Amino acid sequence: MQAIEIKKGIYWVGAVDWSMRSFHGYQTGRGSSYNAYLIIDDKITLIDTVKSTFANELLERISSVIDPSRIDYIISNHVEPDHSGSIPFMMQHCPAATIITSLPNGLKGLKAHYGEYAYKGVKAGDILNIGHRTLQFVTTPMLHWPDSMVSYCPEESILFSNDSFGQHLASTKRFDDENDFAILMQEAKKYYANILMLYGRQAQTAIKAVADLDIKMIATGHGIIWRSHIPEIFTAYQKWSTFDLDEKAVVVFDSMWHSTEILAKNIAEAFAARGIPAAYYDIKVDHMSDIVVDILTSKYLAVGSPTINNQMMPSIAGFLSYLKGLAPKGHKAFAFGSYGWGGQSIALVEDELKACGCDICLEKIRIPNIPTQEQLKEITEKIKAL
Repeated sequence: MQAIEIKKGIYWVGAVDWSMRSFHGYQTGRGSSYNAYLIIDDKITLIDTVKSTFANELLERISSVIDPSRIDYIISNHVEPDHSGSIPFMMQHCPAATIITSLPNGLKGLKAHYGEYAYKGVKAGDILNIGHRTLQFVTTPMLHWPDSMVSYCPEESILFSNDSFGQHLASTKRFDDENDFAILMQEAKKYYANILMLYGRQAQTAIKAVADLDIKMIATGHGIIWRSHIPEIFTAYQKWSTFDLDEKAVVVFDSMWHSTEILAKNIAEAFAARGIPAAYYDIKVDHMSDIVVDILTSKYLAVGSPTINNQMMPSIAGFLSYLKGLAPKGHKAFAFGSYGWGGQSIALVEDELKACGCDICLEKIRIPNIPTQEQLKEITEKIKAL
């Protein structure tokens, strides 16, 4: 395992997790990486570590450059164990190192996770001199933990961004211009939708905090390093964090005997007939972490469920619970579904859409048994009239 030099005297020493397929319920079909960076200067500095199961890989990459015992500082930008999990392991190999973390939450979090070490807390605007270079700290609380911060090296114009601007994406290539740009942006959008959507206001604050910095490289905590497409990822984050929605629709449903499925297909085609592209998702085969990627930037959302035991389908209940936790904003939504006798599910779906912060734009569609052609035509006309 060799370190990869990303700038003169600065190395990527992280780990690639080719097999990871789930992250807190978010499907990661392309794996991920845990990025750590080693700066060789008067004070040798390690920025972040890796998940504890990859600690030996981190040590081996560092050892390909220097004796790990020479490390003076470990910067912990974020307490979450996929970034800090190897701190105890590393401290066995660099016992004289000081751990730099945010005040007060980083300090509190690291102590709670790993006990007492030589910690030094920093605030927004604090500067650490490591020799020919300095590191400036910008706190980004609740993006996406209270302790989160980023580190900026002005002499190299590098932003060590931790979870901001990252992706869950495994690759043998470290830079954006060495990877498929469409895949990279899709994974960046999926990462934002599933992890950071809830924190749009905090993302805006962070974007403003780094807006005046000269940034020629964004060294992320997961995935690929940005150096050629920095304007594109900043533009995307500006759109996503302000809930700038496109004239698109997302239709999500579950169905027992295909009647709600018929409604879903009709609704998707009705949107398309109005000139609004519609994404169609059957919750039985499509994962909710993929569905919310489209919801992030789509104005309309239609959610359908039949009734089972006086309730909506558990699959739809789980999806709506997941969506509610992400706190989407600005969406126009409605509920639909077929039922045999009770039909309670459709009102329950509508209530959950309201709880998600959606504006109900169409009276709930409740169709007993199998929808007729006349009922389908009526639904089409209602959507055309939205």
